Amino acid sequence: MIFFTQGILKYIDPSMGILRFAKIGFPYPAFTAHFVGTFEIACGFLVLIGLFARFASIPLLIVILTAISTTKIPELLHPNQGFWFMMSDARTDFAMTMALLFLINVGAGAWSFDAWFWDGNLRAQV
Repeated sequence: MIFFTQGILKYIDPSMGILRFAKIGFPYPAFTAHFVGTFEIACGFLVLIGLFARFASIPLLIVILTAISTTKIPELLHPNQGFWFMMSDARTDFAMTMALLFLINVGAGAWSFDAWFWDGNLRAQV
């Protein structure tokens, strides 16, 4: 849900999209914000409903690792912040990273569309 809603915000709120990407220093912030937002909406929705969750988690993992490296790691260099400030600020990013690694490794689970489509078809063939 976090990726899905953050992707929508990149389109409707300039401070969460274009302006934020410009402040971070991305070239072509409008294109970059909408490009990332599109992946967050599409892949976030797929993960949310559990359809192609393993595959959809890979682009989201790239997005969150990029977010950590461009917004959290630089906090180590800011005066009066440092390691513990960065760790506190990155707790949601870290949790999302671990959740995506879990989904890539284990899959969406028994109540997902993945299980309904793929596991159900395997059971029908056996």
